[in-house]
This record gives sequence, structure tokens and C-alpha cells, in this order.
Amino acid sequence: IGRLFGKKVVLNYHSGEAEDHLRCWPRTSVPIMKLADALIVPSPYLVDVFRKFGLQATAVANIIDVGRFKFHERKPLLPIFLSNRNLYPLYNVACIVRAFAIIQQKFPEAKLRIAGDGRQRAALEALVRELKLRNVEFYGLVAPDKMSDLYDEAHVFLNSSNIDNMPGSILESFASGLPVVSTNAGGIPYIITHERTGLLVPKNDHHAMASWAIHLLESPELAESIAHNAYEESPAYT
Repeated sequence: IGRLFGKKVVLNYHSGEAEDHLRCWPRTSVPIMKLADALIVPSPYLVDVFRKFGLQATAVANIIDVGRFKFHERKPLLPIFLSNRNLYPLYNVACIVRAFAIIQQKFPEAKLRIAGDGRQRAALEALVRELKLRNVEFYGLVAPDKMSDLYDEAHVFLNSSNIDNMPGSILESFASGLPVVSTNAGGIPYIITHERTGLLVPKNDHHAMASWAIHLLESPELAESIAHNAYEESPAYT
């Protein structure tokens, strides 16, 4: 249609499921995408994925408004954890809940705040009860202008997605001074360097997530270094 009317077409693609989409529907997806005048993706990860299928993409990074977030040091670093992903299977928030159960055995006063909503909420609330966890709060959907308060109050950000590209919540954690423990799904290793700007663990491994989160709490120098290094990355996403 764009060609019919003499218009340029820019295709913006941002799903972390790109490789699965292209592999499952190669005879339709790839030829249609080749018709676009420009294929724009938010991360080098997707540039690499599309290259496998003969598609040339250009990365234009997701952005954050750093003015909405306040960087401050966590001294001392407290066991107050935040998750900010919708409650769907691909984000695997259950992994965070199970990791928190291990953390709370060592730090009984630990708190977990879960922002976001979705069809898994009831199951996650049942898992919290089954594991007899304390201090777990479900906030549901939080307006963007209110999220900065949750980042400000938290001390460690947890992300356990199984499929991902360039999560804005991780970038927002960078800007807020929150050290991040995340799975290594999809494009996340393109924005987090392990033990420099965050901590990476295998997908669906709640034991590893708990272990690194505990290590952060017991290694304040590492947590401080990670938070500062990540904050220095923030201007790249403005």
C-alpha cells in the first residue's frame, strides 16, 4: 500500500520473540519485512537476530526520561526487592517469588514489591501463600508517573523473564541507582555486563537468582559499583 501511494515504509519491530516468529513463518514474515524501506529495532540483539534471516535492521535504542528518576545510593543496602513486569508466562515472575523464598530464609525481614498485572496474578498470589512468604505486596498496574516512587523505595531490582529484548524497567533501574539481578534472556546481555552493570543468571533458575541477590546484600562494595556503573550507562538511552 505504501508503494502504491509512493510512501516510504518504516517497520518498527520490538518483540523479544523475533527469532521464533521468523523461524515459524519464514515464507510470509521475511518477504514482507524485506518490502519495508527501513527496519528499525531497539537493540543490537535484534539486529543480530534479523541478520540470521537475511534482513538488515538498524538499532534505535529504547529511551528513558532520566528526569523522572532519582539516583541515590543505598547505604546500607537493604533486602527490599522490586519486580516491574506484567504477570504473564514469558516474564516468569514465579521465578522471582521462588527466589525470594530462599532470600527470606536468610533475611527474614526481606520485602518483595511486585508491580504489574496479568492473568497469572491469582496463581502468583497462591504461590506466595503456599510458600508462606511475608512482606510480599502486589501493586497491580502502576501509572508511569508513580513508578519512580517504587524505584526510589526499592534497593534491588529483580527480573526473571524467559523471553526479552530491551526491558525499559531495567533501564529505569539504572537511572534510579538500583542494582539489577536478571536472567540472561534475549537482548538483556546486550545491556547488562555481568558484575559490571548488573548480575546475570540463567533463565528459570531461582536458586541462582537468590544466590546472586544474597551475594549483593553481603557485598555492599559490589552493589555500589554496579549501581554507579549502570547509572553511567543511562545517557545512552536518552
